[in-house]
Amino acid sequence: MRTPGPRGRHSETRTFKTTAGSLRVMRDWLIASGVTITAMESTSTYWKAPFYCLEEVMEVWLLNAAHMKAVPGRKTDVKDAEWIAQLLEHGLLSPSFVAPPEIRHLRMLTRYRVQLMGDRTRDVTRLEQMLEDASIKLSAVASSLSTVSARAMLGAMVAGQRDPAVLAEMAKGKMRGKIPDLREALDGQFTDAHARLVAQMLTRLDRVEQALAELDELIAEACRPWAHQLELLQTIPGVGPKVAQVIVAETSGDMSRFPTAAHLASWAGLAPGVHESAGRRTPVGVRHGNKWLTAMLVEAAGSVGRSKDNYLSAQHARLMARRGLSGLRWRSPTRSWSRPTTGSAGTSPTAISVRIGCADATTRRTPAGW
Repeated sequence: MRTPGPRGRHSETRTFKTTAGSLRVMRDWLIASGVTITAMESTSTYWKAPFYCLEEVMEVWLLNAAHMKAVPGRKTDVKDAEWIAQLLEHGLLSPSFVAPPEIRHLRMLTRYRVQLMGDRTRDVTRLEQMLEDASIKLSAVASSLSTVSARAMLGAMVAGQRDPAVLAEMAKGKMRGKIPDLREALDGQFTDAHARLVAQMLTRLDRVEQALAELDELIAEACRPWAHQLELLQTIPGVGPKVAQVIVAETSGDMSRFPTAAHLASWAGLAPGVHESAGRRTPVGVRHGNKWLTAMLVEAAGSVGRSKDNYLSAQHARLMARRGLSGLRWRSPTRSWSRPTTGSAGTSPTAISVRIGCADATTRRTPAGW
């Protein structure tokens, strides 16, 4: 702690545990000393407890460790704290973005949903490998093992049905056109041992699906204060309800925190870096950004690439062969910035600048009034 005094700056160092009681003692000590601003290094998730304890009573800055390297060879936790206090006192630091409490709650829900979706994908992969061991090629015919037809066939096999013809007749909808292929795919060496394992995997999949359905309801309820922002975001090609929810959860829905769309793209880790020395520029990769937001923007970019009759799909066709998805991913955060900022789904300043950069593609492939 560094505070002004009659004979210059007064410095005092104390060490506290990260338990709730110790953090309250630290907070009371700082308040009694007249401290108005606190800075701390972002280290994994350990910064959260002291940050949340102090944010209600004073201004708290979360700092990127790469922005405040001290003298090599003299690194301890105490010296790091003293160095941060000196840099903060001289105005040499800039705070990182920390979302408000209600956004942090929404962020926990959306991130947990992504993890559950990953669990579901891994469980389906394990199920497919188990069926391969039994020479059952159902995944080669069905689009997914989680479809209604595939689940009905697997349930019958667990119950003891082994006749490929009977199992194939359980197909529904478009799958009925593949009945001959299903008869061949379901002819294997499926034993009782396989049935017991498949039953456990299907039960686990059911639990994950139920958890995802309940989580979707919780997220929809938590997103009500940002209904207008979600509506605007979904006017962007490739952005659906889930992608829009993640964008709001990761950026807080307040684009005033980012001066320009380029700042948002850089913060998300989608803008290419620049390294110049002696007048020569060296290609460098993108910075480490928000992996949760990046993953959703990549998914949105892939969806746009499969669509037609919009500007971003034209950009995808032009850039994909030369730059991959990175060029299209960068467009997504710029539009995510412009729509909530302008409060309109119409033409934004960002969209105008993009159109000028590629007038031909806009004229030829963009519908009028987009």
